[in-house]
Amino acid sequence: MNLESKWLEDFVALAATRSFSQAAQKRFVTQPAFSRRIRTLEEALGLTLVNRARTPVELTEAGQLFLVTARSVVEQLGEAVRHLHNLEGEQGEVLQFAAAHSLTLGFFPAWIAGLRRAGLPIKSRLVATNVGEAVHALRDGTCDLILAYYDPDAALQLDPELFPSLHLGDTAMLPVCGVGEDGRPLFDLDSGQNVPLLAYSAGAFLGRSVNLLLRQRGLRATTVYETAMADSLKSMALQGLGVAWVPRLSVTAELARGELVVCGGEHWQVPLEIRLHRCALLHKPAVRRLWKVLEEGAGVVAGAGSDAGSVRQGG
Repeated sequence: MNLESKWLEDFVALAATRSFSQAAQKRFVTQPAFSRRIRTLEEALGLTLVNRARTPVELTEAGQLFLVTARSVVEQLGEAVRHLHNLEGEQGEVLQFAAAHSLTLGFFPAWIAGLRRAGLPIKSRLVATNVGEAVHALRDGTCDLILAYYDPDAALQLDPELFPSLHLGDTAMLPVCGVGEDGRPLFDLDSGQNVPLLAYSAGAFLGRSVNLLLRQRGLRATTVYETAMADSLKSMALQGLGVAWVPRLSVTAELARGELVVCGGEHWQVPLEIRLHRCALLHKPAVRRLWKVLEEGAGVVAGAGSDAGSVRQGG
């Protein structure tokens, strides 16, 4: 197989613009010449990468998978050339992380610090996002790794062969509420009384497990507020407006200060795994080094309020 790097750059440009004419302009060639180069790439691979019958153009399933490799090769070639010219020789590779919002504050800083103390000087760039967008970024190759909660009943739609994962730790969703002047919880889930519920909006990843628990337990509740953000639910709970289920690592400080309390027994808690996912098609050296360290169990730390477990592989 004889591939030219410019064809890969063309394909990455086409995936970004979803337009042959715009991609051709971006690559400073005529549209007919650009189209011929994409066709030549497909012939060299023996695959159809682009669905030309759709406007804007869409990548085929093979094209989506090949895009990860194309981006990786283009980026690695660029980094190698810049290093050789001493333009970025001191910077090294930067790992691109996408993470659930609550993990960006409650878990990621302590985890990265632990890895650095273990001798792995990671340089990272972090984007806080929802699970769906993080999965899309990993599939497209626009991030190297995603850090997310794992729930077997609401599993990420990722092929474990193409997107392996590692277990980093455990935490739980806790029902919390504000405290009255007498120092007691404002609400009690075990009282049998109707409680005001600070709920996750429809489609929110964490909300699926909470809603399942509420149905199983038959909680009498009236939804008074909805959002997809755990931190927003926490803020409303701090105002005394209801009960919110939030990850333990998001409320460690508030629980310690007595600003929030857990307002139900352990049977009202939802266990959660914290996992790291990568794409097996991505061959970035920094990702391979990190994965090796994690598989060996070195430098694995728990974020605030989570319990570090032995690293294990999963899908």
